[in-house]
Amino acid sequence: MKSLEELRARLDVLDHQLLELVAERQALATEIAAVKRATGQSTRDFRREREVLLKARRDAEALGVAPALAESILQSLIRGSLTTQEQARVAMQGRGSGRRALVIGGRGKMGRWMADFLASQGFTIVVADPAGDVPGYEWLADWRADALDEDLVVVATPLATANTVLRELAERRPRGVVFDVGSLKTPLRTGLAALRDAGVRVTSVHPMFGPDTALLSGRHVIFVDLGDPAALAEARSLFESTMADLVVMSLDEHDRLIAYVLGLSHALNIAFFTALAESGEAAPRLARMSSTTFDAQLDVASRVAGENPDLYYEIQSLNAYGEDSLRALGDAVERLCRAVRERDPAAFTEMMRRGREYLLVRQAAREPAA
Repeated sequence: MKSLEELRARLDVLDHQLLELVAERQALATEIAAVKRATGQSTRDFRREREVLLKARRDAEALGVAPALAESILQSLIRGSLTTQEQARVAMQGRGSGRRALVIGGRGKMGRWMADFLASQGFTIVVADPAGDVPGYEWLADWRADALDEDLVVVATPLATANTVLRELAERRPRGVVFDVGSLKTPLRTGLAALRDAGVRVTSVHPMFGPDTALLSGRHVIFVDLGDPAALAEARSLFESTMADLVVMSLDEHDRLIAYVLGLSHALNIAFFTALAESGEAAPRLARMSSTTFDAQLDVASRVAGENPDLYYEIQSLNAYGEDSLRALGDAVERLCRAVRERDPAAFTEMMRRGREYLLVRQAAREPAA
């Protein structure tokens, strides 16, 4: 019998060989991306992905490997390949070649993401942020010291200060396209209107993902139409080489929907972990009595709990439509409590039925065409 050390050493060799194969696969994905660009094909091919996953399950079963494990591994590899292809397509597009972009608030997480994203397209980046510089980019402590002669100005400051920045920009009338990346738009209404009235090319953007996102497939980027088609088209063009879904809507529609997409989901998870924290049940004891559903909810709630509370408070309190979703959540909880309290299985079942129908319709709407 081989010793434990010998077996572990063999595992180390196999792990290294696996990584070598992954690197080879990533290099091949880069070549595939070049062929797709040359032939005008889209980056993502859902039919091909399905074929790859089905084949992986068949091969795994023949090799005595759990098909679910094989599918999970291949899904991760596919995401890695798509990320490589998407980044290559964005870089090759070169929309920023010879152009400059000012990112106000570029030291923040989303500001840094925007700076890196624009730099990958060839933009020369100027970061303006009193919090400090960002390595690799020209830096200003105060954007007001800038000549504002860039082709693009991105406002990525916290919501509490973004409207003031927009209003001050309107007074300076920058020559380039201006847009913010705020999670809410109604708090920025006066600043955006001031830019529009000053004749500045302005629109508004909401990337519906966090700053750690690498692959935009399956993600959404919302563009708010402020009545300037050219500015809207310019902002959209920055994301057209990605696999993100690009959605255009009005300012009011944006915040009404965000009240549910962000406000409701945040509130639900805050209520969930608050109820747990105040339940009197020790966390270690609950951990030993977890379930699939409980663990999944805990995972989401843990990510919410780790986010910036100031930002999450702004999303709840500054949205003109925020109370609508909170009221809907309160009403739903009250109906659930009433159905249980009054021993009303029909009411309980009806809630489940309506929810199931809604979620099935939503799922069908999101499924890609074959």
